[in-house]
Amino acid sequence: MAQKGVQLDRETFSCSICLDLLKDPVTTACGHSYCMNCIKSFWDEEDRKGIHSCPQCRKTFTARPVLEKNVMFAALVEQLKKTGLQAAAADHCYAGPEDVDEHKGHETVPAAAERTEKQKELEVRRLNIQQRIQEREKDVKLLQQEVEAINGSADKAVEHSEKIFTELIRLIQKRSSDVKQQVRSQQETEVSRVKELQEKLEQEIAELKRKDSELEQLSHTEDHNQFLHNYPSLSALGESTHSSSINIRPLSYFEDVTAAVSETRDKLQDILREERTNISLTVTEEDVLLSPAEPKTRAGFLKCSCDITLDPNTADRLLLLSEGNRKVTFMEQQQSYSHHPDRFTVYSQVLSRESLTGRCYWEVEWRGGGVCVGVAYKNISRAGRDSLFGNNDKSWGLRCDTNSYKFFHNKVQTVLSGPRSSRVGVYLDHRAGILSFYSVSETTTLLHRVQTTFTQPLYAGLCLLDYGATAELIKVKQRRQVHVDP
Repeated sequence: MAQKGVQLDRETFSCSICLDLLKDPVTTACGHSYCMNCIKSFWDEEDRKGIHSCPQCRKTFTARPVLEKNVMFAALVEQLKKTGLQAAAADHCYAGPEDVDEHKGHETVPAAAERTEKQKELEVRRLNIQQRIQEREKDVKLLQQEVEAINGSADKAVEHSEKIFTELIRLIQKRSSDVKQQVRSQQETEVSRVKELQEKLEQEIAELKRKDSELEQLSHTEDHNQFLHNYPSLSALGESTHSSSINIRPLSYFEDVTAAVSETRDKLQDILREERTNISLTVTEEDVLLSPAEPKTRAGFLKCSCDITLDPNTADRLLLLSEGNRKVTFMEQQQSYSHHPDRFTVYSQVLSRESLTGRCYWEVEWRGGGVCVGVAYKNISRAGRDSLFGNNDKSWGLRCDTNSYKFFHNKVQTVLSGPRSSRVGVYLDHRAGILSFYSVSETTTLLHRVQTTFTQPLYAGLCLLDYGATAELIKVKQRRQVHVDP
């Protein structure tokens, strides 16, 4: 009976990974305990997936937890080892020194008794392995179902998309036919009108030529009485067509039609470009596969670097863009920008021209009184206090000055610590909902990480906080192209 009690205690204080008594025991946030080396090795394997989990309850942790030794468990395990050995000695009836010559002074137990104990441990290990096999088989089945769901959804999307675009093409062709018919009908009407007037003018010309010929003959009449008698009837002219009734519009008859069709084309292009951005959120490689882990080094970040430029149509009038729309300066005089509905009108802010939907990395070099480096949805307000990056639920902003870093989202401020630098790196994994800000110098230091769900494409944003301040999107190597928003 003593052996059974010890065996129960061993199971209680055993590591579910190696199935042995805990060595340097540590406890996770979910309350399960493991040998420090066992759980470290387990999480080392999971590092490639970018997520860490508990082997027992499968609870996940976004960041790899810091492990500390569980002093109480360590003491209990040591006590168990001592009491376990004593109980085993009493229950197994160790052989005395007189029973063996070569093991004199050693504590020994019968092989059958030791086999019985190890057989129980073996069964426990087998049960654990079988449970893990079942869990993995269940995971494989779920992944297979996911593959089938992806394929089915993709086939259905392609089928429906082709049907819809075919309908659009048919509608456009019908509209094209209607316009053509209207133009030809108007053409026939206008040509008929012009030819009718042309015939009238030609008849008038012929009549005038005849009249001129008769007058010429009259001018040669020698009989004065005959001349005076015929002159009144020959000198009278019919009503002439006034030139003002001739409405000539050379080369401009159907310019209005061309302009209207061009405007329709431009609107359709804008709609298709905007919808292409939305559609791309669900038809990218990152959406089908699991998102890779966030890079650990600057070289890794540079592999995700994006070529980003600033959109002049969003820039506040106190901002001057230069360096190919990569650099922005806070001026004291307003710039001569034309009116545009996307322009910020209260804060000195500007958004990127490109929309960001995948994995992207960019760096900002700033100078002066301070800047805010952030991201925002396109439908962020362009006026009012809520238009400031971080003052709403549509934007996230890191405000940098010479003394501090502060992060803002939805009017909530988080004061940050970290090495001061004039360069900030931004990493975005849109699908995974990760947004990270880094201080970049000789080393790359994480300042703040956001874990959320992004519901729209994002745009890089810059806000300058004082006159003379500048911020520039730095050209870095190993760029990849991103979607250019129209």
